[in-house]
Amino acid sequence: MDRARLPLNALRAFEAAARHLNFTRAAIELCVSQGAVSHQVAQLERRLGTRLFDRLPRGLALTDDGHALVPVLAETFDRIGATLDRYADGGFRDALSIGVVGTFATGWLLERLDGFAAAHPHIELRVSINNNRVDLAGEALDYAIRFGDGAWHGTHAEPLIEAPLTPLCSPAVAQRLRTPGDLTRERLLRSYRASEWTRWFEAAGATPPTLRGPLFDSSALMVGAAMSGLGIALAPRIMFAREMAADRLVQPFAVEVDAGRYWLTRLLSRKSRVATRIFRDWLLDEVAT
Repeated sequence: MDRARLPLNALRAFEAAARHLNFTRAAIELCVSQGAVSHQVAQLERRLGTRLFDRLPRGLALTDDGHALVPVLAETFDRIGATLDRYADGGFRDALSIGVVGTFATGWLLERLDGFAAAHPHIELRVSINNNRVDLAGEALDYAIRFGDGAWHGTHAEPLIEAPLTPLCSPAVAQRLRTPGDLTRERLLRSYRASEWTRWFEAAGATPPTLRGPLFDSSALMVGAAMSGLGIALAPRIMFAREMAADRLVQPFAVEVDAGRYWLTRLLSRKSRVATRIFRDWLLDEVAT
């Protein structure tokens, strides 16, 4: 079929009639006459050499060939509509999808996004929150910001912010603590990275206890539990500066342990675009300042 002469009006008429199973209701949606819709569908059937509808006394029924064509057209028109929606103020708004580990999002990124939007209004930023386990390909992400050692298979990783871990708790809990060994009598909140508390106790010169506290997949959630008095979190202090400044969160000991940092990651197989380069440069500038 000659793509330059695709019968777009006929395809649109068929797709609307297939949703309504009625030429009259399709005509109302498309703001044309019922006869125009019927004519366009008949024209399409002639061009394809097959019937798309069975005409019934009280409406329409899709044939097998009609059923095969409907999902293809519906998806195509949805994609066209989504693309057209990205035009605003006379220009195209490029979409950029990023996944962000929750602690970095709430503790650092979100308060800066207004500046990015003001500087780059043509880029539509789509942010999703993850718990550090993210599928860049499966979720069609341009970037993922996550915590770790930077070694993720098939990805390019650029370091962002160092984030050593330290105990954090509510002021009331902190009053009970005099030495690192006092922590062994408290409820220690844990992440899925099992060795972090052991490494901290070793750095503090204390014997690590057997850990039995609640397990969290988000440092932000874990620190929220610590602020409510549920226990003591081991988390990156730098991401909770506001809570500490407001005296809702306390760092009882100065000892910190390096368990990784935050990284900007992308698939090696994903091509760079103007929008991705702009976001990367902005993010690295923000980190530097």
